[in-house]
Amino acid sequence: MPDTPELVVVVAPPVTTITINRPEKRNALTLGLWAELGAAVEELDHDADVAVIILTGAGDAFCAGFDLSDLSTEDDASRARRMSQQARHVGMLPPHDTPVIAAVNGPAITGGLELALSCDIVVASAAARFADTHAKVGAVPGGGLTITLPRRIGPGRARLLSLTGDIIDADTALAWGLADEVVDPDNLLERCGEIATSIAAKPPGVVAAIRQLYARNADRSDETAFAEEQATSRAWMAEQFDRRRLAKERTAIIDEGAGR
Repeated sequence: MPDTPELVVVVAPPVTTITINRPEKRNALTLGLWAELGAAVEELDHDADVAVIILTGAGDAFCAGFDLSDLSTEDDASRARRMSQQARHVGMLPPHDTPVIAAVNGPAITGGLELALSCDIVVASAAARFADTHAKVGAVPGGGLTITLPRRIGPGRARLLSLTGDIIDADTALAWGLADEVVDPDNLLERCGEIATSIAAKPPGVVAAIRQLYARNADRSDETAFAEEQATSRAWMAEQFDRRRLAKERTAIIDEGAGR
């Protein structure tokens, strides 16, 4: 029998679902699996047929972080070589333009929390749990946590989670802004699919441009940020805005806003 793949990629254009498939290890990442995940995201990002990626975990966990047994058995020479290399990732995922939705089906712990925070949208099952246990294991975050977590929930609550290592449930995550929606476990992938389909119906160029603006400006409120957004908007409108699409969509948008 062939080995069970640790990463399952199901392409169903315009949406692709990536499943971390180590349920017996609560989908903890090995260094090799993390590299495989990054390579998959990069490949899908260059696939014109893929408009949105959904990322989830097999079984009852999203991702328990990095496999500590894998890290603890890494030899000194390999660790030193890895630490000396230039990081390829921004957060837990490589740079990409394709929106990624985290379908958090269960615990998202430490590196798993960082992985969810590296996604554009976080939809959580009611069974989801979130925690940062770096301090408990004597480690310091390196997957973007101290940047992305305070953006989501504010610096005070971010420090609270990181310094205590406490676990919060899905409802608390929603109230704090860590999760964008909480849904029944049985409806998680269906709801993520609905969001993905809605995004995929929009022109990919404009989705990428808006996403890039958010990436640059989400934690800024200075005048330069406003000027940069305006300059990007004007360039887009002058060079790529499709008036025919506006004419086509205008009536439908008005009717939808009026509840018709």
